[in-house]
Amino acid sequence: MSLSENLEKLSNAYGVTGREEEVRNLLIKLMKPYVDEITVDRLENVIGVKKGKKSSPKVMLAAHIDEIGLMVKTITKEGFLQFVKMGGIDDRILLAQKVLVHTKKGLLHGIIGSKPPHIQKEEERKKIVAYDELFIDIGAASREDAETKGVKIGDPVVFDVKYAKISDDVVIGKAFDDRVGCAIMIEVLKMLEKTDCTIYAVGTVQEEVGLRGATTSAFGIDPDVGIALDVTVAGDVPGVKEFESNMKMGKGPALTVADAGLITHPKILRLLLDVAEENKIAYQLETGLPGTTDAARISLTRQGVPSGTVSVATRYIHSPTGMLSLKDAENAAKLVAAAIQKLQKQF
Repeated sequence: MSLSENLEKLSNAYGVTGREEEVRNLLIKLMKPYVDEITVDRLENVIGVKKGKKSSPKVMLAAHIDEIGLMVKTITKEGFLQFVKMGGIDDRILLAQKVLVHTKKGLLHGIIGSKPPHIQKEEERKKIVAYDELFIDIGAASREDAETKGVKIGDPVVFDVKYAKISDDVVIGKAFDDRVGCAIMIEVLKMLEKTDCTIYAVGTVQEEVGLRGATTSAFGIDPDVGIALDVTVAGDVPGVKEFESNMKMGKGPALTVADAGLITHPKILRLLLDVAEENKIAYQLETGLPGTTDAARISLTRQGVPSGTVSVATRYIHSPTGMLSLKDAENAAKLVAAAIQKLQKQF
């Protein structure tokens, strides 16, 4: 399947941080033709291994399989669900979103509601409604009715959004952070039919709540090189200053120079830059982003791992629906595959 087809399947799958089983099983299925073995570790990261020569570097690719979402915190006596946020979500985007509650009996449709604006006071209409003032309405008549439908405290909740192609190159969908990284990782494995390096392709869990899966999997793998595949903020929309984000959708993969958790190892940055220029792959350089990626934890594993991040500039990340350029994702895969082929000459 193409990168776009894989991305559609991955985007439409459900995997709130800490509850990634559906995405993990899908990733195993999609990676299986291109690796020699697949394991799932104790934290439930999925690790595909493409074996190379023992004398060559071990390369860890990391793409997180979890997505931002919600979790049921309480069920009111009237049958409404109150929730907590799983990952960084702006309260402003929650109101009126369609959601799916994952229960032991299956999926329940719901909508995030609040006090109607018609009966709000003037000062209420001017303020942002905080998430703890919102609720999920599943149409239940009471707490007992909600429980009969299968709802329990701790059930994960995802946004009800489906993948769509809106032009030849532009797609929208749920959980591009970081299902596009997963799709890129599969594409890299497809491109690397022969390589001396041993590739560890890792779908990491619980990235959105502290890069946890990358921390444990990197310790177990003990790689020589780490590359995180992720998304970054596209700043090419109204209201964003170039200083805040100079990344643009459709202008090539973004190479992190430094972010809040990682200063890219100079050898890795030089490798990525050289490969991009040799292969005439357009790229963007990014520095100063307040967030970080799995590469931050990989780089600090054991005695240290030279690491970097290749990202896709994506609009509206950490919201129910993102937007990105398929060409950026395809070029990210080409860049990483070519970098791995060149890697053994430098390490």
